[in-house]
Amino acid sequence: MNILAIETSCDDTCTAILDIKDSKSRILSNIISSQVKLHKKYGGIYPSLAKREHQKNLPIVFKKALRQAQNKQKFEKPDLIAVTVGPGLEPCLWVGVNFTKELSKKLNLPIIPINHIEAHIFANFIGGNSKFQIPNSKTIFPAICLVVSGGHTQLILMRDFEKYKIVGETRDDAAGECLDKVARILGLGYPGGPIISRLAKKSTDRERVSVGLPRPMIYQKNYDFSFSGLKTAVLYDFKNRPKKIRESRGYKRAMAVEVQQAVIDVLTTKTIKAAKEYRAKSIILGGGVAANEELRKQLGKKIEKELPNIQYLIPNIQFCTDNAAMVAVTAYFHWLRGKKRKPEDIEANANLRLK
Repeated sequence: MNILAIETSCDDTCTAILDIKDSKSRILSNIISSQVKLHKKYGGIYPSLAKREHQKNLPIVFKKALRQAQNKQKFEKPDLIAVTVGPGLEPCLWVGVNFTKELSKKLNLPIIPINHIEAHIFANFIGGNSKFQIPNSKTIFPAICLVVSGGHTQLILMRDFEKYKIVGETRDDAAGECLDKVARILGLGYPGGPIISRLAKKSTDRERVSVGLPRPMIYQKNYDFSFSGLKTAVLYDFKNRPKKIRESRGYKRAMAVEVQQAVIDVLTTKTIKAAKEYRAKSIILGGGVAANEELRKQLGKKIEKELPNIQYLIPNIQFCTDNAAMVAVTAYFHWLRGKKRKPEDIEANANLRLK
């Protein structure tokens, strides 16, 4: 069977086609049209502008994904369609949902609605050469999933496939959003996460300016996060510095190192604590910020030191940020459980939560 997947939850227009045959699978196409250059001058995403670009790009991306897939394997049409229905930016979500509904009616195909957060978790099951395998549930569940991106920061207890409980989440800014805002304060550009990561990597002891930032909520008993105060601390530090210092390369690199480390300290500490409490057999990392090398490395080292007997699942870098391949893989698991819908039953939900 072939699964066509569509993802338009934020500012990336994505289409992918997954092929499954004789218990083997591979991604035939995974096309992403990014709007980063368009939104860069605004320092953030404008939903109405993103919606317009999705409307323009989705038909093009769809046709390109179809051509690429059919060049690898001949087929007349997909067997079903998957689409992200939430959470995300509502105007953007509806572009993908409406496109999918029309295509479903035209081709007489069922639809599988996909939760964006769940798709980030399932991105971990896509392996090398864009193949994936169904993991052994006895060896990975219960799992603690850390999903961290520009719009979301959540700790999720996953007892089994489709059995979720959110044990902690951000009360204000998501981790990725905090990094974006810090980059804006420092005049580094957008998106902030990758820029801060690159700056931090280039920093040397010789260039560092002394910077101290808080680790918000790190020692509280709950598993919630708060990164708004971290951003504010950066702003106050920045404003209190002489102009010559705050515009210097050394200061910006020092701040990049410290703010990245503050975020990593909070995320890793709470994740390890949750894994211990819920006796997790694995820790699963997902979301755009999961591409951060330091986060991947430091969480891995902390797991190795404090929880050496549990698995650590991290997605391939190319599947960390928004893409439709992860949507297709998630849809396959839902299809195995017979969860198909008719077009009239599909709606976008910007505040959709895992259950």
